[in-house]
Amino acid sequence: MLIIKALFTWRAAVDILLITAGLFFLYRTLLRLGTWAIFTGVLLATAVFFVANFLDLKGIEWIYTNLSHVALIALIVIFQPELRKIFERAASVTRQDIQQKEDGLASLVSQSLFKLAEQKRGAIVVFPGRESVSEWLSGGFKLDAKPSLPLIMSIFDPNSPGHDGALVVHNGLFTRFGVRLPVSDSQRLAEAYGTRHHAAMGLAERTDALTVVVSEERGQVSIFRDGQITPASDPAAVEAAILTHWRETAAPAIEIPTGRRWWAAVLQLLPSFIVAALFWLSLTVSQGELLEKVFTVPVEYSLTSPDLVLVGDKDNEIRLHLAGPRTSLDGLSPAQLGVKIDLSNAVPGKQSFLITDENVRLPKDVTLLDVAPSSLELTLAEIVKREIAINAQLVGRLPAKLEIAAVVVKPNRVQALLPATGGKDQVSGITTTPIYLENIRETTTLFCKTIAPPAVQPVDKRWPDVEVTIEVRPKK
Repeated sequence: MLIIKALFTWRAAVDILLITAGLFFLYRTLLRLGTWAIFTGVLLATAVFFVANFLDLKGIEWIYTNLSHVALIALIVIFQPELRKIFERAASVTRQDIQQKEDGLASLVSQSLFKLAEQKRGAIVVFPGRESVSEWLSGGFKLDAKPSLPLIMSIFDPNSPGHDGALVVHNGLFTRFGVRLPVSDSQRLAEAYGTRHHAAMGLAERTDALTVVVSEERGQVSIFRDGQITPASDPAAVEAAILTHWRETAAPAIEIPTGRRWWAAVLQLLPSFIVAALFWLSLTVSQGELLEKVFTVPVEYSLTSPDLVLVGDKDNEIRLHLAGPRTSLDGLSPAQLGVKIDLSNAVPGKQSFLITDENVRLPKDVTLLDVAPSSLELTLAEIVKREIAINAQLVGRLPAKLEIAAVVVKPNRVQALLPATGGKDQVSGITTTPIYLENIRETTTLFCKTIAPPAVQPVDKRWPDVEVTIEVRPKK
């Protein structure tokens, strides 16, 4: 029930939708690039991990946990081209320049290509899309010429220096010719296809450009786009493909489909959504697993009454036995916890203070199961004003043949605030800072600070400096 409740929240919806979008972009890119073999293996490994989580298979979980960082780096390296295409397409949200004179140009190119096909003269023409193709093109000659039938026929004339390369058509102009394209690395095309077809497929796999190829041997025209090859039976098919390509690349990258395209988009998005939801649920189940942990945390004592003080031994740490979701306990540290004992209503004497949920600072989804110790025995005493002695703290021995004749401390007594206790806990006095006798060879006067127990406080907010005179004489 908790998982179902968590599923119907706006955070879960946004989380799943973002994962769905990422999977959909990845699916479309891999579909175009034809790298399903590696991706299928990754999906299988991920499915095994989810099953291990559900069945609590500790061995498989340990392997995946310790290898996950290395595997992530390996996947980034392996799918670097695919990930790059995903980010490029996600960033292509602006409209492109609409092609100039598109109707006449499309008709001109399609008619020219079929004339070349009749003469069995090879040709390859590239129409860039939203994505830049410049990084995939090499060599060639700059042209920037107005399209015409004679120009196309001359470019792909067997005696032309650039007839084996590609012609680039952009914004109503023939911009470059004799250009070399990247050859396909996939196995989509049969070996019977020539270099032009493999080059066109290579560009179609890497970009959203439209490429039209005329086969020199067979005299056939083929259209390449999104990693797919489509035979063209007549000039009208090529013209329609060019016009469709221009319309789609001139429209916003993110469109709301209508009609049958809407249902086709839903059918494509549905598997991505299902995988994203299952992924989210598996993580929720895994991270929502209840755990128990023990933490050792410090104890803080709050004392608001100025007339009372803690005396005797007191616990400074307590062990807390906690229960909660894995996500909460795994990231919890003792510094985030704490036990606070409120002494504002305490009275003088020995008392017992129970430790409950009210004394412990915990995250809202973490429960306190047990405390050790479950209660603290504390002794409080009233603070009284009393005059106490200041004693010189002598350390070591005088040099040979010397002895102490007298030790004079000025002042030798001071007013102090201290607990009103008796017996062995009674404070008889305070001391100076250490005075090392081995360095004294004659009567010496020193100025020292005073040292007092924590429960003893000065009346004037600070202890006075003390003058200590050590009188020495030769041993008798």
